[in-house]
Amino acid sequence: MQVLKITSQDEGQRLDRFLAKFMPEAPKGFFYKMLRKKNIVLNGKKAEGSERLIKGDEVRLFLSGKTIEGFQNTKTQVMVQDMPGDMPGIIYEDSDILVINKPVGMLSQKADKDDISVVEYINTYLKKQYKNEEGSSIFSAGICNRLDRNTSGLLVAGKTIKGLQCMNNIFRQRELKKYYLCIVKGKITKPEKLNGYLVKNSKHNNVTITNYETEGSSRVITEYEPLQYGKLAGNIYTLLKVRLVTGKAHQIRAHLKSAGHPLVGDAKYGHKDLYKEFKREFGLRHQLLHAWRLEFGTSFNIPGKYQDIVFEAPLPQEFVNIMEGLGMDKEVFRR
Repeated sequence: MQVLKITSQDEGQRLDRFLAKFMPEAPKGFFYKMLRKKNIVLNGKKAEGSERLIKGDEVRLFLSGKTIEGFQNTKTQVMVQDMPGDMPGIIYEDSDILVINKPVGMLSQKADKDDISVVEYINTYLKKQYKNEEGSSIFSAGICNRLDRNTSGLLVAGKTIKGLQCMNNIFRQRELKKYYLCIVKGKITKPEKLNGYLVKNSKHNNVTITNYETEGSSRVITEYEPLQYGKLAGNIYTLLKVRLVTGKAHQIRAHLKSAGHPLVGDAKYGHKDLYKEFKREFGLRHQLLHAWRLEFGTSFNIPGKYQDIVFEAPLPQEFVNIMEGLGMDKEVFRR
């Protein structure tokens, strides 16, 4: 028999989903069968699985250790304990959420089962944090927004079910403003608002932007404002502050390409000669795109402590070095 005590991280979720996270390899019907037979009980009483858990609840499993172990993903547990490197930089943290500055090269979420992503780093961090406070939590942190592997910047994660649900709702309802920084080819002299339709090609993992709606397309809106200019080999480049009004994969990269201003370092959507030039001059091997700023609104859906709050992620040193190499002023954001 094993007793699982519900922590502040785990409260708010359904019992059946909690059990599925504790024993991810078990078929879903297994839990309902064990609940009917009272081999799994909640606070000493028979349960159906739909109950919402609260801190302090006890889930008792009258199952053998061999059965429980057989339904757990032990490979993932070992991986989480032996994470390489350090946790990405923390911008903000409270009891419910975590805001981090994701570095270039790190996945936001797993693409394959053996990948190590931001989520694994966060869960390792949380396990250490809660180790001596409330016991071993089953909660697995989730991120509320995603960035491409080679895009740096702000990611928001839920430390608790309550925090995750709250932030997911804010992002889904677009009750915050998302700003990115990038350097693009050409001189952009005034703010613009781009409208279009994004079409995804899953086979080639890319997207295209059109001016008309087609089957399966999604409307996208991208706003940008030029901040300053630089030069390299006689060509002009613009540092842009971009507001992602909608939020689709590769939206900024594809939308700016369609407007004739591809991002420097972008091998997928940029110009080959542009990519080679920045690789040769600066060693740049990825798009220069940084999720810089999140501004929360004042909607009633936003808890008071997050209303009007602003998060900013410092630029990666590589980004700063390239700005300076183009003759741009790195202090532009401090004015």
